[in-house]
Amino acid sequence: MPKVTYGAGGDTDARELVAFYQRLQHDTAAQPRQIERMMARSAVLVTARADGELIGVARGVSDGVRGYLTECKLDPRYQGPAAVTRTDGRIEHDEHGIAGEMARRVLHQLAAEGVERVDVVAWSTEVDFLAELGFRRNGGLVALMLKAGEPGAASTAQRGVEVGAGAAS
Repeated sequence: MPKVTYGAGGDTDARELVAFYQRLQHDTAAQPRQIERMMARSAVLVTARADGELIGVARGVSDGVRGYLTECKLDPRYQGPAAVTRTDGRIEHDEHGIAGEMARRVLHQLAAEGVERVDVVAWSTEVDFLAELGFRRNGGLVALMLKAGEPGAASTAQRGVEVGAGAAS
């Protein structure tokens, strides 16, 4: 196991993150300009490197009261043999504690900024990892998602414009 170093985001740029996501076959198609905005709008960005190579990233966003652990991705080569699907960096196993350390750094920084609650959405393979960090299920909560460009996304946005336009008249 090579020595892992952690950074606070200033040690990476958008192009390297795009290459990281592509290497992990992550489903984002974001371009460097979008990733630059994502990085700028993150309250916390933590990286992990092994022998200089970017192997992990964790991010948090916040409005000052509530925070969200938006991602914690680790190259499956560093998760250990129990990582079953090895899909897009999802944390299925954290044999070396790299993902846990990145996530704890994000959570610590969010708490230092006054965040009172941190939410996260997990794939089933990540639930145990998040439970080890102290997250617990929020009874009744159902995660929903709407991706830009999917059927219904444009009509939802259009209805918002029409309602807003009518209200301003």
